[in-house]
Amino acid sequence: MTESVRADVWVWAVRLAKTRTQATDACKAGHIRVRGERAKPATPVRVGDQVIVKGGDRDRIVLVTKLLLKRVGAEPARAAYEDHSPPPPKREHAAAFAVRDRGAGKPTKRERRQLDRLRGRR
Repeated sequence: MTESVRADVWVWAVRLAKTRTQATDACKAGHIRVRGERAKPATPVRVGDQVIVKGGDRDRIVLVTKLLLKRVGAEPARAAYEDHSPPPPKREHAAAFAVRDRGAGKPTKRERRQLDRLRGRR
C-alpha cells in the first residue's frame, strides 16, 4: 500500500467532493487545507493528517485514518476518516431568504437594493 495519496483523489474517494474535478477545483481555489496549509491537487495526504474542506454552509474538519485511491461506498468512506467538524447550524439560525409573490414580475432597482441589504451584500 502507498504511504501517501494526492489530496484531490483522497477528498473525492472519501466522498467529501462529488467529483474528482470538483475536488481538484476546490484545491486550486484554496478551499482544501492539509496540515493547516493550502493544498494543491497533488499535495500528499498521509495517515494522521488533518484535512479541512471548506464548502457549503460549514467547514468539514477530518483526520485521515486510512488512505483510499478509488471512490468507495459510503460506509467504507466514513471509516477512512474521523470527523471533527463542528455541528451544523440550526435551521432557526439560518439566514432568511426573500420570497416574491408568483407573477409579481421582475424586482425594481429599489427592491433589488433592499434584497441585497437583507442578504448582507452591501
